[in-house]
Formats: sequence, C-alpha cells, structure tokens
Amino acid sequence: MTTAAHGTDDGTNDGAGDGAGPAATAPRDAPAPNASPRDASAPGAPAPSVPGQEAPALEVRGLVRHFAARRGGTVVRAVDGVSLTVGRGEVVGLVGESGSGKSTVGRCVVRLDTPTAGTVRIGGTDVTRLSRRRLRPLRKDFNIVFQDPSASLDPRMRVSRIVGEPLALHGTARGTALRDRVEELLAQVGLPPGTAERRPHELSGGQRQRVAVARALAVDPMLLVADEPTSALDVSVQASVLNLLARLQRDRGFGCLFITHDLAAVEFLADRIAVMYLGEIVEVAPAAELFAAPKHPYTQALLSAVPVPDPPVQRARERIVLQGDLAGPVFPKAVGASQTVDHCRFHTRCPLAYERCRTEAPEHRMLPGPGPEPVPEPEPGPDPGPGPGGTGRGRMVACHLVADDGTAPDAAAPAVAPRP
Repeated sequence: MTTAAHGTDDGTNDGAGDGAGPAATAPRDAPAPNASPRDASAPGAPAPSVPGQEAPALEVRGLVRHFAARRGGTVVRAVDGVSLTVGRGEVVGLVGESGSGKSTVGRCVVRLDTPTAGTVRIGGTDVTRLSRRRLRPLRKDFNIVFQDPSASLDPRMRVSRIVGEPLALHGTARGTALRDRVEELLAQVGLPPGTAERRPHELSGGQRQRVAVARALAVDPMLLVADEPTSALDVSVQASVLNLLARLQRDRGFGCLFITHDLAAVEFLADRIAVMYLGEIVEVAPAAELFAAPKHPYTQALLSAVPVPDPPVQRARERIVLQGDLAGPVFPKAVGASQTVDHCRFHTRCPLAYERCRTEAPEHRMLPGPGPEPVPEPEPGPDPGPGPGGTGRGRMVACHLVADDGTAPDAAAPAVAPRP
C-alpha cells in the first residue's frame, strides 16, 4: 500500500504542497470547562521534563476546543482531550474521517485558533495563552501548510514577496541576501527559474503548493503542520508533493504533524500514526505496526477501505462497512462544562459494541509492542511542565475490547468476536 512517486505533470522537478487556506469563520467560543478533560493524563501525554534532554518539537496535552452552537444550550466538542507528541525530526500522521477534529487540532497547535483548555508546547515553550505580540517572535519556530494553495496565497503578490515575507518579518535576510534566499528556496522545492516574478494565478496547482511549502519552510521552523496538503491535487502531483515533503523533512530534520485522510500517503510519510474519531484520539502506534495489526475497530474499518494494489489479495479482503448513525459531537452545555462522557463515542457504529461500550467511556491504555518502551506518564494532577525529548513510541488504544496484552477482536467477524 506504500505510495511511490517519481515525477510531476506540472513542469517541475520534485513537487511540494501546502494546502487549503483558512477555514470558514468558527462559531462563538464555548465557555471554558470547569474541569480538566478525562484523558489529560492519558498515555500519550507529555511526561515531566528530564534534565539534559531536548524538548520535542511539539507537545500537546489535554487539548480541548469547544464551540457554542448556533442554537442555544448546546456545545460542539470539536476536540476533546487530545494529547500527542511530535519529536524533532519525526513525522506523526493524524488521520480520521472528515469532521473528526483533525484540522482543528492543527489550527490550535499553530495558534490560528485558541484552545478552550489544555496546553500546546513548541520546543518546550508553552504557546497556549500567549498574546499576539509575545507569540510573533516565536512563529519562526512553527508554520502550517493549508489544503488549498489558491486560498492561502495572496493573488496580488508576486511569488518573490510571498516567499520572502517571513524572512523580512523576522529580520532573517534583507536586500540581495533576501532575493538570493528566495531563489534558493524556490529551487529547493523544484520550481524553475523565473517563478519568483510570477503571481499565483500564473502557476499550476502543484506549483502553487510548492510556493506555499517554500514559504512555510523559509525561516527553518522546528515544526511543520501539514493540513491535508495533497487533497486538492491530482494523483500524479500528489505523489511528487509527498516525495518533496519526505526529502525536505529528511534534509532539514523538522518535526511534522501530517494531517490527512489519505492512509496510503500517511503510510508512506509518517513514523507514527494517531487515529482520531469525533474529537479524541482512539489509537496511536508506529506506522508499520498500525498497518500490520490495527487494534481499535474504527482503525480496522479505516484500513479495510484502502484498496491493495494486488487483485488476488484485494478480492480476498473483506470490507468492514460501518452501520448505524454517527454520534455527533454536540452535547448540552452542562455536559460540555463537566468534561465527562459516559460512553464510547464509536459505539453507535461499532459492529462489536456491547453494553459496557454504551455506559462507560474507555480508558487510554498503553499496550506492549516490539518498539522501545514508552516514556513513563505523569500521575494525574496539575500540569507537570514540558516533557522529555523522546517520542514515546509505545502503542496506545482506547477500547474496552482490546486486552491489556494487545489482543484485539476482528471487527470483520463480529459474530465470533470475544467479549472481555
């Protein structure tokens, strides 16, 4: 299922991507919750700092983003207690269906949206509540690539100004040095000479994506959030964009949170994968382990929908078709404030659900695996501060049906699946 990429169809050498512009205006903020989210101290949350260890590129702990719905009395829990870590030089894929909250996590990480609760640390620095003035000098450490380059690039600017603007704002280069740096960046993303004097409407979709990537990496950030950078591109251009991102990430060593619903793309690019469903992370694992043996029924259903490029194998596979209604992320304000959910959010569609799934929310548990031991998690309580530089490569799952030894039932055979 690995994606391979070799060329492009837009006249460039390698490919790059940066996707969709800012999302539509968000609803009114919901009132801040009165208590910490249920999984704020769950596995996958940062542990206390360890002297001598470099802080990860990104630490997210107990991230919550609620919106007040247009109709009074309800709250949309778009993100509800997400905790994850992206090590320096590591690519972490964040996958899930549309509406699961992936892009909201990305926007909160780069402070395009303000979290309702939780903490976000970039390189060990807490940026969650910083003012715009205090945040501005830190923005050179992180950047985002949106879905749609047509919306994220100013049509009135030439490419030279688009790419050079971060360098000028942060005082990294000026004059001749700025022009030379812009030309160097455009060459690194595979754009031909002369591109600097064009405007976005004079470029193809793939070329606009490359411009956006060059802009995002202009000041050498330690963290790049790629929010579905290939979703607006043709298949052949998608491959070249993935190759470019992989090469730049390998050469520059930045951490990357790669948000996508394309599982083949995330298998090609990511070191670890976090699976998100209705505002919370339900499974985290190294990419190879997750594709070889998914544990959560939702992860199994997602992977069963990805075609295998081998006709005999594909014909022998059984697709897991989810039935039932999607349990939306809308709750009464009282529930939103208390931060408690008394059921598994997937139970309305899970083919293996039983009574406990409908009455008790599953805990986030670490599972044994062949990789290094996960970083010990902090005891529940006040935020302990920055975490260690490790990437915590253990497996995490939130499901009543998965045993502590990692044994998981087959969602494709619900009639024979054992119950705990």
